[in-house]
Amino acid sequence: MTLGFPGPRDAAQAASCDTRRISPTLARNGMIASQHPLVSATGLRVLAAGGNAVDAAVAAALVGTVVMPARCGVGGDLFAIVARPDAGGRWGADDLLAFHGSGNSPAGATLEYMTEHGQDAADGSRVMAQHGPLSPAVPGFVDGCFALLDRYGTKSFAELAEPAIGYAAKGFPISPAEAGTIAELADELRAYPTTAAIFLPNGRPPRPGEILRQRDLARTLATVARGGPDAFYRGPIAREVGDFLAANGGALTADDFAAHETDVTAPLQTTYRDYTIYETALPTQGFVVLEALNICEQAPMTALGLSSAAGVHTEVSALRLAFADRLAYAGDPRHLDCPMDTLLSKAWAADRYAQIPADRLVAAEAGVLAASDTTSLVAVDRDGLMISLIFTVSDAYGSYVVAGDTGMILTNRAGHCFSLEPNHPNIYAPGKRTMHTLNCYLIADNDGTPVLVGGTPGGDYQPQWNLQTITGLIDGGLDVQAAAEQPRWQMGPATYPAERCEPFYLTVEERLGDETIARLEAMGYPIQRVGAWGAGGSVQAIARDPETGILAGGSDPRAEGQAIGL
Repeated sequence: MTLGFPGPRDAAQAASCDTRRISPTLARNGMIASQHPLVSATGLRVLAAGGNAVDAAVAAALVGTVVMPARCGVGGDLFAIVARPDAGGRWGADDLLAFHGSGNSPAGATLEYMTEHGQDAADGSRVMAQHGPLSPAVPGFVDGCFALLDRYGTKSFAELAEPAIGYAAKGFPISPAEAGTIAELADELRAYPTTAAIFLPNGRPPRPGEILRQRDLARTLATVARGGPDAFYRGPIAREVGDFLAANGGALTADDFAAHETDVTAPLQTTYRDYTIYETALPTQGFVVLEALNICEQAPMTALGLSSAAGVHTEVSALRLAFADRLAYAGDPRHLDCPMDTLLSKAWAADRYAQIPADRLVAAEAGVLAASDTTSLVAVDRDGLMISLIFTVSDAYGSYVVAGDTGMILTNRAGHCFSLEPNHPNIYAPGKRTMHTLNCYLIADNDGTPVLVGGTPGGDYQPQWNLQTITGLIDGGLDVQAAAEQPRWQMGPATYPAERCEPFYLTVEERLGDETIARLEAMGYPIQRVGAWGAGGSVQAIARDPETGILAGGSDPRAEGQAIGL
């Protein structure tokens, strides 16, 4: 059976089993799956008009920055993996690339300054300012879009930005999820007048279905459409952001913007069973997924059962160990040497697996070396070009700061993710990129042909949900929709500095089953139950049969999106 496609018994299961609500979307001429219907619809229109998967993904992502402002924006970051076949359907090393669009910290703000102007965590330790004008790094989203189009696109940024500009200028009916997030953060957003003017019209949160207009953002997008990336990074937008932040206690400047560029590299990779899994490289924590897969590969996951206590325990333990290694060894690759070859080796995974006790929580300690709001989308076109793209402003509404008249929410990635702990590999430094929670993946079969792209938002939950999806597809034999609908779990804290002092927890959906949950509690897991579908996330995945070109798409029912095809 082709990875991610439904088998003959899945239709009957869908009708009779409460763990399966819908079937995968099937098509052959192109497909996109995203977290919001308007985002998916935009990508589909581009595909229908002759655009390729990267064109569709960029247009869809631009609409996402308008209709999902809590989760993403032109003031945030972008990462992607793209695979492109040649005319004969073959793949080469230059046809499989990772795009890393995250920005630097302010070059003029020292560690001492950020420590002095930071805040106290719950245990009294000092952490970066989590929100406000000192929390942004340089936004990488816009340059990331241009880098994707320069390498793979067939349509101009200006053409692809038209739907987003239209939704921003004329407005769109705000979804229940977005309206709910504004209502939850109303007091925080109200503290910044430029932000409140947009997202609290008439002084109150908009109701679901009300029209939200963002005319300043429309002008910003139109300026970039006319002037290209220079208009954003070396022109009027950078100057306006820098001037606004300087007047309001921030540290990013127009010079910081001018120094930005997107890194395009080969992705990280490992093998898992009969497949090769590709992930985004540093400064993302994509390697956490790969290391955890290597550890899980030591166990008979199919025999254990992915929803059994032993299966969950194995995956949680693998992730705790991989996160510990991330905290100990990973940072901006321009500032330190990360032992990636060791961390992704099968020997390292075997040693880490041997440290997992069968009947109790694993000690989340780094291995000894010898001498999180976001959104994502995936798209595949009829020629097999495929992309997994993830973009974010970090926390919900990022820094909470709209920069002057740009209409643009700035990310709080620097504040959220840099450490102030002495000697930490991810410690803040001027002009440095923080480690990133974002990651996305692509899977190739044993012939080396890419057959599936996937991803999910969720901060430190991303590696956890991506691991569950990949093992569900490969070990569980699930199709893409069933993999998205598995009973979900997530654990924490993981990597956010402000959360590291909090007690460990494991959140589980009750569909995991009373017997499994009771056994996990007996192992010492502090369980939090969240109902049948309450764990969160927005898994998106598209599989492609390399023989027929048929596509199968899955979209997480926990979010508001959908997979649609031609």
